[in-house]
Amino acid sequence: MKDSAQTGQSKSAALYQRACKVLPGGVSRNTVLRQPHPIYAARGEGCYVTDIEGVKRIDFANNMASLIHGHAHPAVVSAVAEQLQRGTAFTLATEAEILHAEQMCSRNDGFDLIRFVNSGTEAVMGCLKAARAFTGRPKIAKVEGAYHGLYDYAEVSQTASPATWGELDHPASVPVSHGTPASALNDVVIIPFNDPERAVAILDRHADQLACVLIDLMPHRVGLFPASAEFVRALYDWTRRNGALLVCDEVITFRSNFGGAQEWYDVRPDLTAMGKMIGGGFPVGAVAGRREVMEVMNPLADNYLFPLSGTFSANPITMTAGRVSMELFDREAVERLNLLADRARACIAEAIRVADVPACVTGAGSMFRLHMKPSVPRNYREAYVSAEETRLTKALIDHCFDNGLIMINTCSGTLSTPMTEKEIDTLGEVMLSGLRLVKKML
Repeated sequence: MKDSAQTGQSKSAALYQRACKVLPGGVSRNTVLRQPHPIYAARGEGCYVTDIEGVKRIDFANNMASLIHGHAHPAVVSAVAEQLQRGTAFTLATEAEILHAEQMCSRNDGFDLIRFVNSGTEAVMGCLKAARAFTGRPKIAKVEGAYHGLYDYAEVSQTASPATWGELDHPASVPVSHGTPASALNDVVIIPFNDPERAVAILDRHADQLACVLIDLMPHRVGLFPASAEFVRALYDWTRRNGALLVCDEVITFRSNFGGAQEWYDVRPDLTAMGKMIGGGFPVGAVAGRREVMEVMNPLADNYLFPLSGTFSANPITMTAGRVSMELFDREAVERLNLLADRARACIAEAIRVADVPACVTGAGSMFRLHMKPSVPRNYREAYVSAEETRLTKALIDHCFDNGLIMINTCSGTLSTPMTEKEIDTLGEVMLSGLRLVKKML
């Protein structure tokens, strides 16, 4: 077989040719696709990633928000290496699980108990099934456009469009995957984001059938804009009046505060789904919440209603990496990273002003998103990306990539603790030159 040098191809192009022979589309996750082919990583260190062609870039994607300390943090590497010598998975319990559970429960007064699983999707699924088991009701409610993973019920209406989303007062339950059963769609009630009056009116129509209301407090696909205090309080109060649960998806947003984005509000959800950064770079998910609800998963309890297990749940590698990472992400680290993100959002806003383009920046905590819109979207329908906005956003992301920045494909970014003002200033400079390019495309 000829190597890439002999064929004149890049190493990544050659790898992608091989990948297409054994993987649908040449990948196992669509997020790594680029034109004309994915770029393959060689190594990561801190907030930098070097690809197999030798190009080094600042990583603002952080594996889709899952790396709070960037790549190969020495303390995580050392702890995991030590555990590897002792074994990776057992049909026995390990102290590593208890240590990580203690760490996570200590971060939030609403976490009486916790169960670990293997992904954010699985965590959300666990929360929804626990809510059904606890209430004995079949339906769930979720925000239009919000992403909650792969589960049939959780993914409804995450890709709704003007042609399918229905009336504002009666949002349609729109499937994502072809072949989604009508029964799943019928058991999902869609509510608008940050619209308490409409949301409550819709919930009232299904009050005796709803097990829970599922909410992401800063949903990425809805615009990466925080939920208003009035909206969260309205949903919480509704669940108290109607015997339903409030379920919070903090798979992405838990990084926002020491105890998660829910610390921004004066309510505590009954259940919280987590994942991504709490695994220290390894696959992870977790369900946490108040004891009475969590007991439905307890096989020793009288009200054991929801069997939950998994071959790799709470494996000691993930538990060790996650615990060490969360110990390092103490209150001081959270505050420092959030302040650095304030600087990032300010730099992007200034770049937008100087370039004079119709764009805006959203986000909070250690995350940001740039929109090709003149004003901040308040809900999914306002955040919906048109074909023209997609064209401009792609050009900006490609410009960032070609100039040393890795971004999430919505032109979003997350910070990691190895970052400094130097990386943020570089972000501002590259964004400015990219937005000037966009200006010429208008």
